[in-house]
Amino acid sequence: MPLDYHRIKNWPITDGRQSYSTRDTILYALGVGAATSNPLPAGDLQYVYEKGLKALPTMATIMASGEFWLANPETGIDLTKVLHGEQFLRIYKPLPAKGTLIGRDSVDEIYDKGADKGAVMYMSRRIYDAETEELLATSTWSTFMRGNGGFGGTAEGQPKPHPLPDDRPFDLSIELPSRPEQATIYRLSGDLNPLHIDPSFAAKAGFDKPILHGMSSYGMAGRAIVRLLCNDDPHRLHALNLRFASPMYPGETLKVEVWHEGPGRASFRARVVERDLIILNNGYAEFAA
Repeated sequence: MPLDYHRIKNWPITDGRQSYSTRDTILYALGVGAATSNPLPAGDLQYVYEKGLKALPTMATIMASGEFWLANPETGIDLTKVLHGEQFLRIYKPLPAKGTLIGRDSVDEIYDKGADKGAVMYMSRRIYDAETEELLATSTWSTFMRGNGGFGGTAEGQPKPHPLPDDRPFDLSIELPSRPEQATIYRLSGDLNPLHIDPSFAAKAGFDKPILHGMSSYGMAGRAIVRLLCNDDPHRLHALNLRFASPMYPGETLKVEVWHEGPGRASFRARVVERDLIILNNGYAEFAA
């Protein structure tokens, strides 16, 4: 059904507030595939050991969310036809290993693709340290709403996917294993969608078994970029953007392929090795060179 553009664009969204501990930070790292060997390399140890613990920068994307207002029937949004399309992250200061955060959401824009194609909504969350009031990061994402096109808006001005080089092979790559139980761990960080744990629910959605959270594979890509481009220093990552292309299953291997674009900039994509299928595309990263 068509939605009310002005009502959604100006929806009163309450601030989110979240206190978290070092245990939460470690749990997130495990949920994006860190620490799968023994002994652990220093690059992984820093994410799961309270001595010198560092938060993965991608953890900012799941923090300090407020109420799930999209579920309010008055929005007119058909949640059965909603997909997470893209994820963007801009980091200003490293996320503390523990603390309290404030999240302030906004609806940036809604693009109308037509009644038969749906609509795309872009939202942002500005994440602040509750104690210092410093802006730590901005998480932006697009939501593809297949059931809400044709509301009378325009498709003009929608951000275009970051282009990958098509004239040369990638410069760097790395393969990261995921855990068979990774989705059951990742959901403990807050995303309890039954699609990722209940076989019968996954079957109704058209999958032969539960799929991994897209944001877990996003976190895996972040780990790969930090390792390949930041010498395993998560504080050097400044931005990580990508599009979700296909689902990944827990237990599969993620291969991240990277192209240098210049000092402190790179493009990337990620594929599942076992199926040779691109699942994350049009990636872009910025980092301290």
